[in-house]
Amino acid sequence: QAQLVESGGGLVQAGGSLRLSCAASARTFRPYAMGWFRQAPGKEREFVAAISAGGGRTDYADSVKGRFTISRDNAQNTVYLQMNSLKPDDTAVYYCAAATSFKVTIQDYNYWGQGTQVTVSS
Repeated sequence: QAQLVESGGGLVQAGGSLRLSCAASARTFRPYAMGWFRQAPGKEREFVAAISAGGGRTDYADSVKGRFTISRDNAQNTVYLQMNSLKPDDTAVYYCAAATSFKVTIQDYNYWGQGTQVTVSS
């Protein structure tokens, strides 16, 4: 059973930083592109960032470009999301997910974590 486990969420003031981590089994992780998504209360789940299996390509939602950085450590089977200059609008449950290809739709992500809450206070 594939497994993704997020950590690193919490409460932070606007302008602050958090780093999210997503640990995966090797079977889930190494061949897959990885993505971060978020879902705020009453809103649909939305794309935040993605990284290719080898780590050479990344993609970001316009709303987080220049503030968030996705990275991965294939030796540790972990993907990270460094979030800087956080805003109250970034408040959401953040999910990591795995897909067989890079830059695909949300429906193409095969495996999902349980999510971690990020709350940004003003």
